[in-house]
Amino acid sequence: MSDDALETFRTEVRTWLEENCPPEMRDGASGEDAIVWGGRNWKFTSDAQKLWLDRMAAKGWTVPTWPVEYGGGGLDRAHHKILFEEMRAIGARVPLQSFGIWMLGPALLAFGSHEQKLQYLPPIARGEVRWCQGYSEPGAGSDLASVQTKADSDGDHYIVNGQKIWTSYADKADCIFALVRTDRDAPKHLGITFLLIDMETPGVTTKPIRLISGKSPFCETFFDDVHVPKANVVGTENRGWDVAKHLLTHEREMISGGGQGLLGGRPLGVVLNEQEGGLTDPVLRAEAMGCEVDALAVALTLERYKDQAESGGGVGDASAMLKYAGTELNKRRHELMMSAGGSDALEWDGKYGGLASDWLRTKANSIEGGTSEVMLSIISRRVLGLPT
Repeated sequence: MSDDALETFRTEVRTWLEENCPPEMRDGASGEDAIVWGGRNWKFTSDAQKLWLDRMAAKGWTVPTWPVEYGGGGLDRAHHKILFEEMRAIGARVPLQSFGIWMLGPALLAFGSHEQKLQYLPPIARGEVRWCQGYSEPGAGSDLASVQTKADSDGDHYIVNGQKIWTSYADKADCIFALVRTDRDAPKHLGITFLLIDMETPGVTTKPIRLISGKSPFCETFFDDVHVPKANVVGTENRGWDVAKHLLTHEREMISGGGQGLLGGRPLGVVLNEQEGGLTDPVLRAEAMGCEVDALAVALTLERYKDQAESGGGVGDASAMLKYAGTELNKRRHELMMSAGGSDALEWDGKYGGLASDWLRTKANSIEGGTSEVMLSIISRRVLGLPT
């Protein structure tokens, strides 16, 4: 693709965004209140929010790199970067975010049948179905391959029984992609199947988990004699671990972005200077600039690996490095904000709003998607090739 062609595309994108992005959606907001998760029961906060999603979905730009036939925009890496840059230039909000986009979609594109892609991907792209992830169990967290939720064969269905835990937004999701054990005699990494389950199926129940932060997206999810069609298997029966590993690389990449987008795109130093009296402590100022430099390094590394994946190289085990760096950076940034706020930052409803609860929430970032300790182990053995 020539530079002239890319610049022509940039001009077209800029013009389209100017004509179609509602002014209310140009505030650069990225917090929970600004996120559109979609789903059967989603309630939009404004007409502008729905209009923006509908227009972007019609262009395929909620999932710009997915194939057009599956609801995407069919953009290559270079064109996607231009779209992202032009959206950021006007502060355009991301129109839709979901586990379907970040995790299930890439897994279906890699392992799903053509029929499954046609059935599941377009509704994800349009924000019509909200998915949650059924991986962790009370006895299978870091050792994910130890899942015991069982799926027994019953004709053209499975009967699923078991429990998942830390299921983010399970109480709000329409469907769940889950790891279930279909062969209890096989080695633990085998005998696992990747299964799609409608949350409205009889026998599926959820129970929210309350966290110390006062906020919690997490739930326990229970399956009691849940009948699921075998047509809902993604990939091959008993080979779900292959799908699970592929999905985890995308989950870790998604989580790694937390260290960069924490403050709605504003540099940490700017946010700290907005506080009363500004940031005058030289140690905190130095730490703030150090975080900004590290954030840029993480962002550039992420871009490099995305380019590598676009060329067919994939990200693979390097996703552990991205996840570790991003989540630890996110924790550092929140620690710095708390230090700058002093005792006022500890107030639950003080002038710094939800800073304390957000700070507490970051502790889960280094657990979900694989603990930091597990990420370091993967990096040492599979990326650096160090002896075990």
